[in-house]
Amino acid sequence: MTSPDIVEIRTTFSTRAAAVACAERLVTAGLAACVQVDGPITSVYRWGGGVETAEEWRCVCKTTAAVRDACLEEVSSCHAYQTPELIVSDVAASMAYGDWVRASVSAERQPPADGS
Repeated sequence: MTSPDIVEIRTTFSTRAAAVACAERLVTAGLAACVQVDGPITSVYRWGGGVETAEEWRCVCKTTAAVRDACLEEVSSCHAYQTPELIVSDVAASMAYGDWVRASVSAERQPPADGS
């Protein structure tokens, strides 16, 4: 059996420090059960009429559909990018993992460290 309400949110940051800071903020605030930070990765993308290449760090946030929008807002507030990557995927997860994610993003969320 799988848990139907688990969501992954993916984004990237220009520095490891920014990625880890956002990850810690999301988990502390109870908006994500877990955020995996990996990198560096190389991104090649079109921006400002040209092709750019940058080193980035990817964050994959594990959360629930119930707090998806609040999590997206918090990720956006962490970002220095003009147009941050915000990709949301509904995922199938084991019941045990889904239970853990739901318990970790319970209604007893804490406000972010900066009070917002």
